[in-house]
Amino acid sequence: MLWILFGAAGMGLGVWSMHFVGMLAFSLSMSVTYDLVKVLLSVVVVIAASFAALFVVGRRRLTVPHLLGGGVLLATGISAMHYIGMASMQIDITYQPVVFVLSILIALVASLVAFWLSFYFRDGNERIIVWKKLGSSLIMGAAVAGMHYTGMYAARFQMREPSAVSHGIVLNHTFLPYFIAGGTLLTLGLSILGIFISNRFSRKESKILQNEKWYRSLFDNNQDGIISIDMNTRIIGFNSSATRITGLSHEWFLHETIASLLPHIVEEERERTRELFLKSLEGVTQNYNTAIIHQDGRRVELSVVNVPVELDGQVVGTYIIAKDVTEEAAAKERIQHLAFHDELTGMPNRRMFYQALNGRIDNRAEGLSVAVIDIDRFKLINDSLGHTYGDMFLQEVSRRMERCIHGDEIMLARMGGDEFTLLVDGRYGKDEVARFAERIIEDVAVPYRLKENDFYVTASIGIAMYPQDGEDAVQLLKNADTAMYEVKKNGKNGYQFYTGELNEQLQEKIELEADLRQAIVRNQFVLDYQPQIRADDGQMIGVEALVRWHHPSKGILSPGLFIPIAEETGIIYELGTWVLREACRQMKKWHDAGGPLITVSVNLSSQQFHQPNLSSYVKGILEETGLAPHYLELEITESMMMDPVVSTGILNELTDYGIRISLDDFGTGYSSLSYLKLLPIHKLKIDRSFIRDITENRNDQAIVSTIISMAQHLNMDVIAEGIETKDQLDILMDNDCSKIQGYYYSRPLPAAEVEEAFFVPMRNDSGK
Repeated sequence: MLWILFGAAGMGLGVWSMHFVGMLAFSLSMSVTYDLVKVLLSVVVVIAASFAALFVVGRRRLTVPHLLGGGVLLATGISAMHYIGMASMQIDITYQPVVFVLSILIALVASLVAFWLSFYFRDGNERIIVWKKLGSSLIMGAAVAGMHYTGMYAARFQMREPSAVSHGIVLNHTFLPYFIAGGTLLTLGLSILGIFISNRFSRKESKILQNEKWYRSLFDNNQDGIISIDMNTRIIGFNSSATRITGLSHEWFLHETIASLLPHIVEEERERTRELFLKSLEGVTQNYNTAIIHQDGRRVELSVVNVPVELDGQVVGTYIIAKDVTEEAAAKERIQHLAFHDELTGMPNRRMFYQALNGRIDNRAEGLSVAVIDIDRFKLINDSLGHTYGDMFLQEVSRRMERCIHGDEIMLARMGGDEFTLLVDGRYGKDEVARFAERIIEDVAVPYRLKENDFYVTASIGIAMYPQDGEDAVQLLKNADTAMYEVKKNGKNGYQFYTGELNEQLQEKIELEADLRQAIVRNQFVLDYQPQIRADDGQMIGVEALVRWHHPSKGILSPGLFIPIAEETGIIYELGTWVLREACRQMKKWHDAGGPLITVSVNLSSQQFHQPNLSSYVKGILEETGLAPHYLELEITESMMMDPVVSTGILNELTDYGIRISLDDFGTGYSSLSYLKLLPIHKLKIDRSFIRDITENRNDQAIVSTIISMAQHLNMDVIAEGIETKDQLDILMDNDCSKIQGYYYSRPLPAAEVEEAFFVPMRNDSGK
């Protein structure tokens, strides 16, 4: 309203001054007096009309009715001001009707156009707005001038009779125009100054009001609870989030102090929270976590910031800004749990186990025990039933083992797969640790019902003691692992404490493994050949290739020492390839030199037998060496035939190519006799364990006799190995087994000694 008032005063005085200065510029032949009351009335009329017009059009959105109303009001004011001013002249005036109406229309049209430019198109580019306002000002001036001079043109003046002239004032046409113009300009200047000052205050007030609205919106709509506290710890402000987070009502906050809020904080955090709040009243911002009990009884975790409020350098209060972090805290707790627990079983995991073990070692926990537990035959369950049942099995194993452990400071953890660890505090002696192991072994051995079948597994446990078996976590677990593998080597299903001898064996194994990796490159392997003899005429009918390792420091090592290491480390593939190639090469060399056309037998390991493309691999070596396939005999064991579907395909490919298959150590494995009729086996080798006591043990005699008879009825060759005495040979001959292998005829010999002992010297064309 103040803006409209200043604008109306400026507009009205501008219009009025233009009118009277224009009238003073109008010359008549007689002196004219003016009625002062009518002059002042003309000023009031134009200012009032301007105020009304600006009030109507001064809206945020100008409509056509408002534009028409404002234009009519302003045109009426201008016209009324002009003709009232003309009426103040104490002289008779008549008007031409047409020109009179035209003057009013000029005022109306110009007013409408001026308002239209100034108000209807006030939005847009700032520079364009200025030009629109300037244009509206010029049109407004044209409206006043046009209306004035058109009205003056319409007027006809006639001097009154002296008796009809009332008392009035005579205007000085010399100085009065300047006086009116100066007064008008002064008034306009004061109006502009007032508008400027009002504008400054208005902007400042608007900015303060806007900032207040922004602050209030931030305060009221903030998701964090905000409570304002004065220096007397009274609550002087709060938002809706504060009531939501605490569960306390709006009315409660209106009449309480911060002391009333403290009892709602959980007891263990109450005193610390109070101390930190008081520090914020000293001007120090505080950040901390605490928790309250909501009115519905649940615990709410809070992240709190206490922000001091300062005015003129003095602390006048503080804000408590509290964020509900209950879900974040729960998620953090879940993540923390998952970081230190096995997801499948819920047991402590490897990370937590190492943390606990290292912590107790740091505290010098004497007598500490670490056990490594491995579940035997788990792979069979996992492979045959699938991972889902494998996981169910591991969960059940975990529950059983946990039931076996009772006592403080004992941790059972899952390290991964089917490997578990047990950490036992030093308060439990070696005997108690052994009892824990026995209970675990006993409970694990109870059958598991999976997929409507009973499955039997066992546990192998190795135990190491701190500090005698290791002074750090890595060494302790390594030694416990060593003891566990000793249990597996001795038949599984038991426990073993780590000893110094196990360490010596382990070190020797590690050294052999390192040397084994270099042995092939350094040509340290050689082949010996043990002749296979037909006892009827003493003729050699074949040889078995046996690998020997000429170790640079340990001398000649038998296969029993290094073959298990080669199989465990994967070196068996490289070693087996070398043996097969060297045996075929040597036999081809003997054939080419005129030696007997006999076969060479080569043992295949389980890894070699199940490697992809075995037949292609063997064919490649035969083609490389030039040995005919029917002179190669591959020896396999019964354990390799446990899966007849796989074994049948492999053996058929080999035999179709002409290679002979021999079943080694027959009678010592677990395979079904039905495999003999299903698989393409050419020869059975009677194991030396049945031959050793054949002269004294009638059961061994019966077994050997049965094997020989069965092989003959199946049209298979049969050969007995391990023959060392004449009595053993006689019994075999009596049972119609004339093909033998053993020390009775010959130990394994280097190739040169085989030639010297069994080959008939051949002469070539040069006589050599």
